[in-house]
Amino acid sequence: MKDSEDRQTRQAVESHYGQGKILDMLLNALRAAGKDLDRLRPADLAPVDLFHIRGREATVELAGRASLRPGWRVLDVGCGLGGSARYLATEWKCHVTGIDLTDEYIEAAKALAELTGLAGVTSFLQGSALDLPFAADSFDIVWTEHVQMNIADKRAFYSEIFRVLAPGGRLLFHDIFQGDGGALYYPVPWAEDSTISFLATPAEVLVMLEDLGFRILDWQDKSRQSLTWFTAAAEKLKAAAPLPLGLHLLMGGNAPLKLANNLRNLAEQRFVVVQAAAGKENS
Repeated sequence: MKDSEDRQTRQAVESHYGQGKILDMLLNALRAAGKDLDRLRPADLAPVDLFHIRGREATVELAGRASLRPGWRVLDVGCGLGGSARYLATEWKCHVTGIDLTDEYIEAAKALAELTGLAGVTSFLQGSALDLPFAADSFDIVWTEHVQMNIADKRAFYSEIFRVLAPGGRLLFHDIFQGDGGALYYPVPWAEDSTISFLATPAEVLVMLEDLGFRILDWQDKSRQSLTWFTAAAEKLKAAAPLPLGLHLLMGGNAPLKLANNLRNLAEQRFVVVQAAAGKENS
């Protein structure tokens, strides 16, 4: 029964994120925004391909939590459209592999890597974060942003990350956790309702990581900065019509409601946002 329930949840998650023809929609939006697809740069995609709170700003901060080196092997778990992967390949000269449950995201990530000239240093494949198709000790860095909210079995999620991380490697994450303000208002960007939303508290995850063998190197609550960012984003939406290229493309027709609920959830501390770094010690 559990396997059937897990399969149903995975299908529901993929259905939530899959819009149908995401790549065509993105390419049309890029053209409408005045972008030249023959000279596309990773920065041109920033308004849409960093599908997490505070966008590129948060990605740059997270990268700064580790001394990344050129040529390092990075795994981006839940890579979405590949925005973080392309950032790490461009700015830090890492070799980045992205994995995501949603086929449409992987199709788009591959195409955008080709258009930006990064296909040689990035690769993308469809798969589950609970069954990573890589050998043990394969990566110097495992990176994940806004993924585990859709995963009920947190221990399996972090166990797989620990397995594929090389000794001396680092887990870097930017994620949403349960706050003390009560149940969430739905819909939110990662779920229309509670059936595919599984939030743990920061304390629960902290204990779990240490129990699995991680050493916490850095842990910072980013809820206040996230609230400031959402407040500004909400004001921009009120002031003008949405631009052709933006996260609203990935959230469907109720994007304004999802953003408003995220703002309310943050303001009432119904969820919190944390960035952290954790290490896998040398054997």
